[in-house]
Amino acid sequence: MPRALPGHLALKDFKARKSVASNELLRRAYLYIVRNETVDPKVRTAAMLKLNAFPRDTRPAAIKNRCTETGRGGGVFSEFGLCRHRFKLAASAGDIPGVSKASW
Repeated sequence: MPRALPGHLALKDFKARKSVASNELLRRAYLYIVRNETVDPKVRTAAMLKLNAFPRDTRPAAIKNRCTETGRGGGVFSEFGLCRHRFKLAASAGDIPGVSKASW
């Protein structure tokens, strides 16, 4: 099975993040209505149906932290947006301010 290109993964991640951000407020409103037990059951059911009608990529769980340089999905430091390998290379090259290689 051929591997996907890192650029493709980064583009897919970017689209998912953009989709989640654009629909976040509306999704949260529907979730509030669905979870609020004091609201009429018919209104809650209608809100649940509208919530289920959203595209798949609008769920916050669809976002996976990926390395911004390689597209790697595992071992990513979310604070820097880099996988552990690229982080090590960037840190030893001095590209990340305030981070240096530890040695004793």
